[in-house]
Order: sequence, then C-alpha cells, then structure tokens
Amino acid sequence: MKQRHFLSLFDLTPAELRALLQRAAELKTLHRRGERYTPFPQKVLGMIFEKASTRTRISFEAGIAQLGGSAIFLSPRDTQLGRGEPIEDTARVLSSMVDLVMIRTFEHEKVERFAAYSSVPVINGLTDHNHPCQLLADIQTFIEHRGDIRGRTVAWIGDGNNMCNSYLSAACQFDFHLRIAVPPGYEPDTELLQRAAGHVVLLRDPRAAARGADLVTTDVWSSMGKEEQQSRRMRDFADYQVDADVMAQARPDALFLHCLPAHRGEEVSAEVIDGPQSRVWDQAENRLHAQKALMEFLLLGGAATA
Repeated sequence: MKQRHFLSLFDLTPAELRALLQRAAELKTLHRRGERYTPFPQKVLGMIFEKASTRTRISFEAGIAQLGGSAIFLSPRDTQLGRGEPIEDTARVLSSMVDLVMIRTFEHEKVERFAAYSSVPVINGLTDHNHPCQLLADIQTFIEHRGDIRGRTVAWIGDGNNMCNSYLSAACQFDFHLRIAVPPGYEPDTELLQRAAGHVVLLRDPRAAARGADLVTTDVWSSMGKEEQQSRRMRDFADYQVDADVMAQARPDALFLHCLPAHRGEEVSAEVIDGPQSRVWDQAENRLHAQKALMEFLLLGGAATA
C-alpha cells in the first residue's frame, strides 16, 4: 500500500477530511472531559523546524503526548534539509527511527522530496506554499460555531500567501465560495486559482469581498521570511485592514478568524480580533485537536474510536 502523507488538503478526499474533522470534535470532547485516550504508546513523532513556531510545536508535541507517544524536536541547528546531507538521505534515516514526521520549512519542494523517500507518514507543518494543518483547525472552528461550511461564503483579505493558497484548496475540498481581496502584485498561486475556478472570485476591494460573507479571515502582511519588505507592504496593504467597517459588510453572525500571531492595527483592528465575532482562541486550540485526529488517521489508516 502506498504511504499516505499530508502535504496539502488534496492528499485526503473530501469525505476523509470531513470524517477527520468529526473525529477532531470527538477528541476535543474527550480532552475537555479529562478522559485519557492513549492508543500510541512508544510511537515517536519527529518534528523538523526550519521556521520558528509557537502553535505548531506546542500543538504537535502536546498532541502526540496526549495520544500516548512522544516527540523529538529538531531545530535548524540539529538538521538542515538539503544542506550537507541530501534530503533524500535524511528522509531514509529519520523515517527508519520514528513513526511520523512533521516538517515546518520554507520551500514546499523540501517536504515533497522528503515524503518521496520517507517510509512513514509526513505532515506539512507549514511551507511558503501552504499551511494545511491550520485549515483543518479553521474549518473545525467554523463547523463548531456555525455548522457545515459547504455552500457558505468566505472572505480572505490581505496577502495572497500560503494561508490564502490553503483557503483556495479548502474551497475545493469543502465546497464553499471564496472571495479573495488582495492588492495588485500579491495574488495567490496561479495554478490553485485555476483549480478553484468554480469556487473563487478575485477582487481588489476588501469591503466587496466581505459583503454577505459567513467568515472573514486574514493573516499578517509580512509573512516569515519577508520582513525586509515590511515598509513597502505596509503601504501596499494600507487599505486591507479588517476593521469594523469591513466586518459590517459581512453577515451579522459572521465569524472572524486569524491564524496568529496577529498585529493589531495592521491587518486587523483590535476591536475586531478582540470583539464578539472573533473566534481566534478557539481556532488556536483546535490546532491541537485537528492534528491529533490527523496523526491518528495517518498512524492507523483511518479514524479510530475511543
């Protein structure tokens, strides 16, 4: 049987994704009750971080521990993919010693090459191209508060970055409508735009994108690795803040999400992210539960029952 990986949302079928999020909700309930569920004693998750993180490291490390396993953290000082030892060799060696690998890095090609030579499942913890684990948490959060996202309208406002690319993938897999408002020159991946053609509209006006939306979401204007562009991006994105006026265009019960960290006063106003429509703290917590369901799925080949 071909080894399953999770490098993008397209690595699972729509049915598998929906079942996985249902399982994430069940695991969250168990966690809230304080019930132990430890199906993976002696299982080891290898975590390779070339990009720093708060939520990704804690959610994966706590998640595998709560499932009975353990995690090994490898920083850029411990291993550098493609520098010195080839990625292919690293993949062969590391996957012979652990049961699951999570990689958070820059070039998406690195995780693809690693997965091609890994004998265990590989999870994309974030690349410059996409961030599929975050979208699992985002969709779980919407379902928790507003029900099925199928047929709903989502507004993405800001940079056409890896998170925007991930929402394009999610629109295809979860069958919702996506409106993207970005400044000229900051459009998302062209191939993903074409693939999501029946689900997406590309706009320049953030208020038009938010009009009638069920969910409004954004991300920082300068993603990790693009800090040197900060001053130019501040000018280019000046009209793309999600503020009260933008949220007023959305449905009265619309939610606001942000993958964090957030810069209040830049991509989002304080009154929005700290306001009653925001669900960013539930969203952050759901990284834990969604990724536990994902690890369970990959290690057992499908959703297990407690």
